[in-house]
Amino acid sequence: MKCPFCSHAETQVVETRIAEEGDFIRRRRQCGSCEKRFTTYERPDVNFPAIVKKDGRRIDYERIKLLASMNLALRKRPVSTEQVDAAVERIEERLRNLGLREVASASIGELVMRELKKLDKVAYVRFASVYRNFEDIDAFRALVDEVGK
Repeated sequence: MKCPFCSHAETQVVETRIAEEGDFIRRRRQCGSCEKRFTTYERPDVNFPAIVKKDGRRIDYERIKLLASMNLALRKRPVSTEQVDAAVERIEERLRNLGLREVASASIGELVMRELKKLDKVAYVRFASVYRNFEDIDAFRALVDEVGK
């Protein structure tokens, strides 16, 4: 694997760990040239359903987009990277288990909201306020009241 720092072609695996759930392998690598260390993750290559956007466009599922939207909602919140990764894994598992070739982006949004509600109520409200595109303050207040119960 090529070094992300100096682009040297030879790196060495110095440590390998299997994730707690066994879903992926984490490898620590060291560059043979600059000697810097970096982490890689090995996951099974699974085909996810295509995502159907509100305007009808179909796009490929991208884990990085899902992570980015969750991390934006969780910004400056006391939630660990491991908790976020576990939530993303649960969402991806649900997507795989659906057995569908296409999934509406709204369905993924609902899955994200469900996971965020478990992780952090503030992040849930942040995400929902953008995702649900509230028209007035009363709808937003109802969401906050729902979370407060």
